[in-house]
Amino acid sequence: MSTVTTEETFSHPALFYRSEREYTDRTVTFVREGLAAGEPVAVAVPAPNLELIRSGLGTDADGVTFLDMTEAGRNPGRIIPGVLRSFADTHAGERVRIIGEPIWAGRSTSEYPACAQHEALINAAFAGRPATILCPYDEERLDADVLADALVTHPTVISRDGERASDAYDWQAVVARYNEPLETAPDAGVLAFGAGDLPLARRFAVERAASLGLAERRLTDVELAVAELTTNSVVHGGGHGTLAVWAEAGQVVFEVRDAGRIADPLAGRRPPERGQIGGRGLLLVHYVSDLVRVHTTDEGTTVRFYLGT
Repeated sequence: MSTVTTEETFSHPALFYRSEREYTDRTVTFVREGLAAGEPVAVAVPAPNLELIRSGLGTDADGVTFLDMTEAGRNPGRIIPGVLRSFADTHAGERVRIIGEPIWAGRSTSEYPACAQHEALINAAFAGRPATILCPYDEERLDADVLADALVTHPTVISRDGERASDAYDWQAVVARYNEPLETAPDAGVLAFGAGDLPLARRFAVERAASLGLAERRLTDVELAVAELTTNSVVHGGGHGTLAVWAEAGQVVFEVRDAGRIADPLAGRRPPERGQIGGRGLLLVHYVSDLVRVHTTDEGTTVRFYLGT
């Protein structure tokens, strides 16, 4: 299983598989091809699949970086900066080879739009970089809509029928499609804030989260993320906004709305450049959250983050 690449090109194939054996054979071959070429290799997949690959590699596993994607990629918005770019930047100047499986059976309906956008945005984040990122998709357990989206977010598809270019490839379309309006829960506690209310907004979020059962160890994450988002609203979102907090399916949800617009689809998913001042707020929110959803238009932006109780 070899993808057509040159030293300077980025390759982003989707691997459609139907069994553990097919998954193991394909991924182990992919890893060994990278090792034989002298490429640094990382594998970031859910734990059961991680063990399939590790066992299949035998002693070759010693030269591979392994990450459990259910932990490292729990929030899909953290995968590009915290997994893919982190590994690639560690090996700057070398072609890297990565298996990344961010979508698995069991991802929630709230998580999936962020997963699909993540898969699309890999193409922008790695454009022109010497890397190959293989993304496996379980044809037996994933919905047909998910498999259809994979054809749109990946320029190349590998299956039991061989390797082919995807006629549906159009990653920008997926970013736009899942820029979905987000409705505030009717039972949410809501606070309107302006420039002089930022400490009040932080206290409101922390107290509300604690009353909804959020663990004390996560209240610092609440304070940090709310501080970043509300400050962004004051500085970039028209000087004011609204903060809402509610409980949903074992999580506490925090939502900030303002009149700003996020023009860069990679905002919050791009590691800061060396010496960069500012521009890290949404990235920090991604790092401390279990999930982040964003809806942005010319009329305003909603940023929602989730923390498990």
